[in-house]
Amino acid sequence: MASWVLTAMDLACQKAQRTLFEGVSFSVPAGSWLHIEGGNGCGKTSLLRILCGLSPAAHGQVKWPSFSSSSPSPLSRPDRSVLHYIGHALGLKPDLSACENLCADAQVSGLALSRAQALQALAAQGLQSRAHLPVRVLSQGQRQGVALARLRTSPARLWILDEPLVGLDAQATATARALLQSHVDAGGAVVMTSHHDVGLQGPGARLQLGRT
Repeated sequence: MASWVLTAMDLACQKAQRTLFEGVSFSVPAGSWLHIEGGNGCGKTSLLRILCGLSPAAHGQVKWPSFSSSSPSPLSRPDRSVLHYIGHALGLKPDLSACENLCADAQVSGLALSRAQALQALAAQGLQSRAHLPVRVLSQGQRQGVALARLRTSPARLWILDEPLVGLDAQATATARALLQSHVDAGGAVVMTSHHDVGLQGPGARLQLGRT
């Protein structure tokens, strides 16, 4: 499998005429991770959205393995064979069960996912007893676990995750860390924000936004 690199060059972000960050540059090659840190309001989520092509940068360029995008209109977005993004909203349908959410997400992505495969992914997250419950009755941590279970069924080699450990208990946190580590070890890449020390091993870097 060919190696690849996600590259950000001289990125800047402005909101309401205020500069959140500028001059941000980094590369994330296959088999590595990037942990974005910083206080509330420094632009961590905004940076992730720029990387995903969901928001324009005020300045700079994002280069993907197969294409590059630098103009804010129209936005160029990688498909889900390249990127899997989990933001704060999680993208779950509250009236569907956890299992149905995984199957629906796969269908939208054009992927073949059986009910048995969805149940296996949820079981790996420790959610086998919650698989048939509507997401609206689950706790925050359990909903986060459902979102992370989607990663287990995704072909994307790049995961961009906004606070992937939020709301998880100790066991679920350990499971999530093992999932992220196995993805990097298998030649994938993870770009994430987190207030926790995720503790990933191997090639990686930390990026501090704003003032400490």
